[in-house]
Amino acid sequence: QVQLVESGGGSVQTGGSLRLSCVGSGRTFNGYGMGWFRQAPGKEREFVGGSWTVGGTRYADSVKGRFTVSRDNAKNTVYLQMNSLKPEDTGIYYCAGDFNFGGDPNYWGQGTQVTVSS
Repeated sequence: QVQLVESGGGSVQTGGSLRLSCVGSGRTFNGYGMGWFRQAPGKEREFVGGSWTVGGTRYADSVKGRFTVSRDNAKNTVYLQMNSLKPEDTGIYYCAGDFNFGGDPNYWGQGTQVTVSS
C-alpha cells in the first residue's frame, strides 16, 4: 500500500516560518514528481510547489521567493520550507507524489493544517 504521510503543520503569526515534511512508503518516488498543494477554506485545491528530476523545482507565483521545496530521495521524503508566512497561506497542505507539472498526482497525503494569524 502506497502512503504519503505529512507532518509539521501548525499555527504561526504573520511573518513566521514552518517546515512541512512528507514521507512516502510502499514505493519509491525517486525519479517522479513530488510536491505540495493546498486548499484554503471555500477554495479549490491549488498547486504550491514541486520537484522533478527533469525540470527542477516549480512554484506557484503566490509563494515564489518565500517557499522552498526540497527532497531527500534516499529517505523518500519531500519538504516544504515556508517563510514570511501570510494569512492567505492558511489552509490544508497536501503532499503529492508521482505527477507531472500541471497534471494530477497519482498519490495524495492526508493533509496537514497550516494557520497563519495576523
